[in-house]
Amino acid sequence: MPKSPTRTRAGLLASAVVAALAVTAAGPTTLATAAPRPDVRFVAHLDMADGQRPENITLEPGGSAVVTFAFSRQLARIDRDGTVRVLATLPEPPAGATTPALSSPFLGGVVRAHDGTLYFVYATGSSDLTGLWRLRPGGIPQRVAALPADGLPNGLALDRSRRHLYVADSVLGTVWRIPAGGGTATRWSTAPELAAAGFLGANGIKVHDDAVWVSNLDQGTVLRIPVTRRGTAGPVQTRATGLKDIDDFAFTGRGDTLLAAINADNEVALVRPDGSHSVVLTGADGLENPTSLAVRGTTAYIASGAYFTNHDPNLLAARIERTE
Repeated sequence: MPKSPTRTRAGLLASAVVAALAVTAAGPTTLATAAPRPDVRFVAHLDMADGQRPENITLEPGGSAVVTFAFSRQLARIDRDGTVRVLATLPEPPAGATTPALSSPFLGGVVRAHDGTLYFVYATGSSDLTGLWRLRPGGIPQRVAALPADGLPNGLALDRSRRHLYVADSVLGTVWRIPAGGGTATRWSTAPELAAAGFLGANGIKVHDDAVWVSNLDQGTVLRIPVTRRGTAGPVQTRATGLKDIDDFAFTGRGDTLLAAINADNEVALVRPDGSHSVVLTGADGLENPTSLAVRGTTAYIASGAYFTNHDPNLLAARIERTE
């Protein structure tokens, strides 16, 4: 992310994994600008000069990935061979609009529905554009729910069974809930554990095991918020601490083990169900301020935005061995 008045934003990070990492290629090897272990491979090196800094990622059935380029306002597909195709560019905000915490317009979380519809969140500091957006196959981007212009919608999760989307607002410390068909956003949780502590609070978000899980970048925590039978938010449970600058995350199995992207430190951490964690990938493996992760089968995909390093935004793939 771009620099705030006091620091560069540490993107969206935190992703779940069930095992030890053993990295294998998920795409052709390209010229590496880092010195990764032999078992870590690049799927794509991205064009920083063209604004290709990936903020969030969702996977498609054919093996490609869709990412948001945070500050170029673009949604793009990265094919298995590393080819990048821009799917949509969001409207530029009106003159004078300033995005809270970041200043620049910000394209955040993205998820994919079974029918290929892509949902994503956009923050501009203006009431006409900030909110949840949708791109149907062959269509054009449409805003389907407004969100407050003084907030920063960041992470996005889809509850397929209940047909709702959840949005983590990093500035307002809120989880919003929106019907999958669009409509009015409701404040689902405003628990104090979601609040920022100087910069950004609630960040990454996932639906897992009848609960909404949220990372808090400033507080370095992973939170679990049960979904009650009425669909309301239950009491917040803190499941991990000591993960400062955690961004987005994704689970790799039925259990609660997860991989966390630690943006500023160029790390991916394995977070176990008891909250203990250890570093499994570093900058030496090619990480450049990792912002998000996604897992399919035994492969984890890690997107790096290079917000601090300003060097090599990229997409890595790593093999994971399930242990639960």
